[in-house]
Amino acid sequence: MTRGVLLTANLPQLQNLIKRDPSAYQEEFLQQWNHYNSVREIFKTNPDEQAQHFRELVTFIAQVSQCYPKHTKDFPSHISSLLLENYGTFSPDTRKTLVQNLVMLRNKNVISSIELLKSLFPLLPRTTSSTLRSFIRKTILSDIRTANMRSKNHKLNRAVQTMLFGMIEKGMDTEVVGDKGKTKAVAAQSGNHQSDDAMWAVVLTKELWKKGVWSDAKTVSIVALGCSHPVIKVQSASIHFFLGEDDEDDDSEDEDDIPNVKALQHRREINKKTRSGEKKLEKQVKAAKSKRKRKNQVTSANFPALQLLNDPQTFSEKLYDMLNRYDKRYSLEHKILIMQLLSRVMGAHKLHVLSFYTYIMKFLTYHQLRIPSILVALAQSVHDFTPPDALLPCVRKIAQEFVHPGVGSEVVAAGINAIREICRRQPWAMEEDLLGDLVEYRKSKDKAVTSAARGLLQLFRDVNPGMLKRRERGKEASMGLTTGARPFGHSTDVAVDIEGLVLLEDHLKRLREEDGAEGRDVDEDEEAGWDGWDVESDSSDDDESSDGWISVASDGDSDLEVSDSDDDEDGKAKKSMKGKEKAMNVDEEAMDDDDDVPTLLDPDRVSTLATTKILTPADFAMLSDLRIQAAKESVERGGGSATKRKLSQLEADKKARAQSGNMDDTFISENDILGPRKKAKADYAERMASIEKGREGREKFGSLKGKKNKAAPSSSTNKEKARNKPLMMVIASGAIRSKKKASLRDKQKRLRAHIDKSKKTKH
Repeated sequence: MTRGVLLTANLPQLQNLIKRDPSAYQEEFLQQWNHYNSVREIFKTNPDEQAQHFRELVTFIAQVSQCYPKHTKDFPSHISSLLLENYGTFSPDTRKTLVQNLVMLRNKNVISSIELLKSLFPLLPRTTSSTLRSFIRKTILSDIRTANMRSKNHKLNRAVQTMLFGMIEKGMDTEVVGDKGKTKAVAAQSGNHQSDDAMWAVVLTKELWKKGVWSDAKTVSIVALGCSHPVIKVQSASIHFFLGEDDEDDDSEDEDDIPNVKALQHRREINKKTRSGEKKLEKQVKAAKSKRKRKNQVTSANFPALQLLNDPQTFSEKLYDMLNRYDKRYSLEHKILIMQLLSRVMGAHKLHVLSFYTYIMKFLTYHQLRIPSILVALAQSVHDFTPPDALLPCVRKIAQEFVHPGVGSEVVAAGINAIREICRRQPWAMEEDLLGDLVEYRKSKDKAVTSAARGLLQLFRDVNPGMLKRRERGKEASMGLTTGARPFGHSTDVAVDIEGLVLLEDHLKRLREEDGAEGRDVDEDEEAGWDGWDVESDSSDDDESSDGWISVASDGDSDLEVSDSDDDEDGKAKKSMKGKEKAMNVDEEAMDDDDDVPTLLDPDRVSTLATTKILTPADFAMLSDLRIQAAKESVERGGGSATKRKLSQLEADKKARAQSGNMDDTFISENDILGPRKKAKADYAERMASIEKGREGREKFGSLKGKKNKAAPSSSTNKEKARNKPLMMVIASGAIRSKKKASLRDKQKRLRAHIDKSKKTKH
């Protein structure tokens, strides 16, 4: 009896004893379990009564639940139902205790991840405590990340993604409330749990994508559904995901609070030197550098997410329908966000939403707010399949509104740059007379206007010089027209081969000969060439980067085998020689030196590799490396300027492909539209403010030299001034010149006086 009373009053002691020997203390546990059931019924009707005792019982049973699984099989459902049904009536301490114990049961593998997440997801929008909300958010993210660490947990991912879809679809039937004028205040007052559910679904999906846990098309579909949500806040968060921007306030606050590295280092020099202090300083400096780098980093579009969109044409049409239908409800900032996303989807997937160009024309005026962003959206939506008839009105409107003498030079430069970016993607969207007028601005005195006009002129010299006047075409374009070159979109010759494919064919043949694998099946080589290039392959999860794309190694770390043998170098050097005679001479010399070197092929030879084998991404990567290596060897052997230009172009193309992944789909920024701008001259107020800022911390018109650390303020003495006088001034002084001109007798007197004085002072 004494033992039972003691253990009933001391739950931590009973918990310790049960963990050591569960069978010996089963009766005591059943007593506490029955007591818990009775207290739980009372707690449902009156949560304030015995709340502290109920929290202690819940914590005790959660700690020892794995020791008695049969008796406590309903315990997790009890906690989950209490949280979901009576969450609003509980005190903050009770909520926190119940959530923590539910997470503890998951850590002890008493419940599965799906059961835990089904209980935690509905709590996120209902939680008012920032601490508890942060704890629930971190728990959800860490649990999903741990489950997908070694391999993809498809069962859990499908269940969680279904829950996120349901959270967003709950509020899809509500009426659209804009963020403009009075509707913005109405939207703030009428906030409901459905919009909060959708917002949290988008936030969690973005976080899992950012951490690299999810990188499939279903994840993108969740955020794409949020782009058409009636609530503006959910729309904005979803659109920012595709634009590659981070709109969360927490990150912006962290970036603004960047510590001063110099102040930290100065404090380290003054304070006591300890090993822990040194490590702490290194950590703070590293964090400051990363924050500064992240703050200065230019945001770019989330290109992998744009490519994984399911049915991008329907997605684009929904965006335009929202933009057109709720034009008066949305603010200008939100409309520009939708324009930017719509234009990037159209440009990335080469889609046609022709009504968009009619809609955007009303914004194409130089006094329109945020006009650079609107011009960027217009240019990004254009591609080589866009009908020129739909673009001609926009180009004319830009020329009429922006390019005339009645506006400033920055406006003219922005207009010409916007037209140039449109014509770069679709050169047929230009008229010959309009082009001649725009090109004349290259004679302007303003640098931005001149560079914009010259860029437009150079563009049409490359793509369609026939639209330019004869004196404006330039030498190369004129020679191209005389030799029969056709404008953009036309071709005189049919493509019969891939440039440099002969190099790849010879290289593969040489590798087969070295490995003795001539008899190996071609299909096996093709399957091996596709290894590691499948974006959605589960086997390559470890090699995937955080944004869901395969990280291809750079030049030094490439897994592609590029032979460095003398035979290969000779073969590539012969291929780069100009003329058949030089090539044959090199071939004869090489054959004399080594009988194993293959005969040099005719420069006009057409490779049969493209017609006999399906080229894999690995083959194209190897072809790029072989072309660069052949160009380098040609430059080393005395190649001309054309060979050097070709080498630099090949290296630049490879670097651009490694950085962006696709050169044709790169997006432009506002700086491309505005062009180079000179700093405006400061007015009187700005100059005076700068002067006053420089005078802070010092006395008016006074120098502090000679007055520092002195009891009585005074200037420096003549002795101090002489010590700091420049050497050339000392040499030119009268005292030095008189010493140089002194007679021998005077020098003897001065020396004798110095000796006598030294003897008296005993120096």
